[in-house]
Parts: sequence; C-alpha cells; structure tokens
Amino acid sequence: MSDRSLIVRALWFVFIGWWATPVVVNIAWFLTVTVVLIPVGIKLTNLVPTVLSLKEPRSRTAPETARGQRSLLVRAVYFVLVGWWLSWLWANVAAFLAVTIVGLPIAYWMFNRLPYVTSLYRFDG
Repeated sequence: MSDRSLIVRALWFVFIGWWATPVVVNIAWFLTVTVVLIPVGIKLTNLVPTVLSLKEPRSRTAPETARGQRSLLVRAVYFVLVGWWLSWLWANVAAFLAVTIVGLPIAYWMFNRLPYVTSLYRFDG
C-alpha cells in the first residue's frame, strides 16, 4: 500500500476525495456524539486523511499510544464540553479548505490533528 504514486493519490482526490471527505467527517462526527458508537466514529475520524488522498493510515502500538496521553477522564470531560462541537467545526472547515488549491495544505494539517481536537488524543507518528 505504500507504493501509491502521487498521480494515483491526486486522481483519487480529484474524483473522490474532495466530496467523500465531508461525508465521512460528518458521519464520523454523528457516530461519535451518539456515545454508543464512539469507537466507530473514532475509527472513521482516523481514516479521514486516507479518504481525502489515500494517505497511509497511522500505525499504532499500545505502548506508544499510552505515552504522553492525558488521562481518559480528562479526555472524556474535554470531549463532552468542547471536543464534540469543536471537532465538527474543525473538520468541516478543513473539508472546505481541501476543495481549494490554496487551502489544501492547511486542510491536511487540520485533518491530521482531528483526533487531538476531538478528544486530546496524540499520535506519536
């Protein structure tokens, strides 16, 4: 999967990524705020960069993900008070920027930080 050429990724973005990303973002957000479906929503949130441009999904291992993370309680309180609405706003602004050539680099940056905006989750990679 790591052999995806820039041309293939660009074609994916032009024909699928630009319109599919806002759909996935909003489905993920809806699933996350239902509370019961949070795990599915989080998985979709983590796949947003892949949907946008076929970017490789982040690889995680349990010991690496635990280091430097805030406690689950702090993250849960943040999500309830801030993360649920800020992540929706953040992701939709990023989706809008992604359809503009000038805004695409900013959108990438924003989508890569979506898990943190949603629940203060940090990726090591």
